[in-house]
Amino acid sequence: MGINNGKLKVIADLHTHSIASVHAYATITEMAIEARDLGLFALAVTDHAHIPEQQYFYSLVLIPEYLKDVRLLRGIEANICDYNGNVDVPNDLMDRLDLTVASMHMANIDGQADFEKCTNAYLKLAENPRINIIGHSGSEYFRYDYEKVIPEFARNGKLVEINDSAFRYKKEFMGNCIKIAQLCKKYNARICVNTDSHFTDTLGRPYCALKALEEMDFPEKLIVNSSVENLKSYFDEQHINY
Repeated sequence: MGINNGKLKVIADLHTHSIASVHAYATITEMAIEARDLGLFALAVTDHAHIPEQQYFYSLVLIPEYLKDVRLLRGIEANICDYNGNVDVPNDLMDRLDLTVASMHMANIDGQADFEKCTNAYLKLAENPRINIIGHSGSEYFRYDYEKVIPEFARNGKLVEINDSAFRYKKEFMGNCIKIAQLCKKYNARICVNTDSHFTDTLGRPYCALKALEEMDFPEKLIVNSSVENLKSYFDEQHINY
């Protein structure tokens, strides 16, 4: 089960986008079929907040927990919208969903980003119990004090995403992602290795990120989506059905 790349593999992709995100190109059913064919155990569909209307996310309850024999997690990618770490998704909506990824995007945060502001934003975000995954924080546009923040992510149980798209499409971010992963290893911060796929051809295939993690001998036990056992343990912790 899962996608192998040397010693490390993933059995779930926890950050993906469907056609509802407008700039993505597959339906949820098409994504579930792809995940099944790859042998994945789980798939999180985390469309961008406020691209589909909020009713779209409230109505995700209509989709079964298992689709095409894959555990389908109903999720959202929330925008970090200020330097106090607030996100643009109401608490009651996050409470209805299985998984919330929180990310910084240039179009969704006010004011000029700087190192100290971004550090403060991530420190505050670490305290939010409704946030599961810190999305693609290796962005060069929103650099922060990794040495200061990563231990707080670890202490608060956040999953730090190692996003394969940074290695595949945004190579200028690779160095930051590697530093983040090294500090996650140092401070025992759990990570998830995701594709951020916007189409089925990359879904479940974070080959570049896995290769980089292998090269630094990153421990499999800290990769939540590296095994069904690891993922189910996280699900138990978060009260997510499986």
